[in-house]
Amino acid sequence: MNLRPPANRVDPRARRWWSAQAWVSLAGPMLLVALTMFVLSLLFFPSALVWLGPLLLVVLVVPGVLYALVMPSWRYRVHAWELGSKAVYAASGWFWQKHRVTPLSRVQTVDTTQGPIQRAFGLATVVVTTASTHGDVEIAGLAAEAAEDLARRIGEAAEVVPGDAT
Repeated sequence: MNLRPPANRVDPRARRWWSAQAWVSLAGPMLLVALTMFVLSLLFFPSALVWLGPLLLVVLVVPGVLYALVMPSWRYRVHAWELGSKAVYAASGWFWQKHRVTPLSRVQTVDTTQGPIQRAFGLATVVVTTASTHGDVEIAGLAAEAAEDLARRIGEAAEVVPGDAT
């Protein structure tokens, strides 16, 4: 069974946040390693540049740059959320995509979180904790004010939905 996409997109600034995350956590370090290896080879083993240059390009430079350029837009197309009368529906991921429908009757806590990069972009993540062994439901990339409002609305909705008898 295929679910329709959730109705609400994350904030467009999420693309810039994911891009900054990519450069800080993966693409930037990959390029730094490639540059360091290139310079060290140039200084101490210039004859190795014949094979090391293309290897660095294929293994570190191209994948790092592609990741930083492609992932944010791809992720933005996938990330979405919806709060219904009985459930929270969230879609996330980019390469490995996850769609979760969480009954409001199973909600235990609702929090908002912000990392330093996310805070710089005025964004936040809503974390819905349930009794499920599959973990929390995260709705990342919301405007900070919208995240606070959504967390409040999920909490209020969960209070009025009867709990599971199971």
